Amino acid sequence: MQRRGGVLLLLAMLGSVLAAVPLAAQSVPPSTPVAVAPHVPLRRPTAAHLQDLRSQHELQYETDPVPQASVWDLFWYRVQRWLGRTLNGSVYQHGGRYVVYGAFLVAFAFIVLRLLKVDLTSAFGRNPQRMPLAYTTEGEDIHAVDFPSRIAEAESAGDYRLAVRLGFLSVLKQLTDRGLLTWRPEKTNADYLAELPAGPLPVAFRAVAQQFEYAWYGELPLTAAHYTLVREARAALLQLLTTRAA
Repeated sequence: MQRRGGVLLLLAMLGSVLAAVPLAAQSVPPSTPVAVAPHVPLRRPTAAHLQDLRSQHELQYETDPVPQASVWDLFWYRVQRWLGRTLNGSVYQHGGRYVVYGAFLVAFAFIVLRLLKVDLTSAFGRNPQRMPLAYTTEGEDIHAVDFPSRIAEAESAGDYRLAVRLGFLSVLKQLTDRGLLTWRPEKTNADYLAELPAGPLPVAFRAVAQQFEYAWYGELPLTAAHYTLVREARAALLQLLTTRAA
């Protein structure tokens, strides 16, 4: 009886093995055939079409060169970085902003006052020094002034600014008397310079005119040493007139 049961158990195991073989064979997928693409002939564009494509801006993929930053650009870049750090820092957020506002306000007020030509020196106790003039320049006529005596009076009084002006007017009178220019009160020194003939005379006149403009319109006190240089330049110009007349 036991022998018969063993035989049945063996047959059952053999049947299960034989039944599993077809299932394993079916689990292996069959080989898929490789698809072969049909041969497509290449179509090459014509030379004219290629040239047209190259000329189209949309097909240009070259990157533009990055411009080199100048020293001025680097300076403003660093200024912007500094302002950015300052405005975003804790000091600015806790009261430093008022210092920045005040600085901008002072700078703005200074620019406005300079544009309006307001004298700022008097606000700090520094008044511009002005030499007292005993001579009025309004309505002056170079043909009605005794220049030698007037110049001597100004030099004796130490009023070198006035002496420089009188000396320059005496030069204009002598040039007018010799027919080298035409004096008029509304004319400028550039007008007189353009009237002078070519040669060394315009050079000497330009030097004397510049000294006069610096001393008179600059409103600066002149020392005796400065006036000596001005008088020597005026004497050299008058010497040229004497040589020319001879």
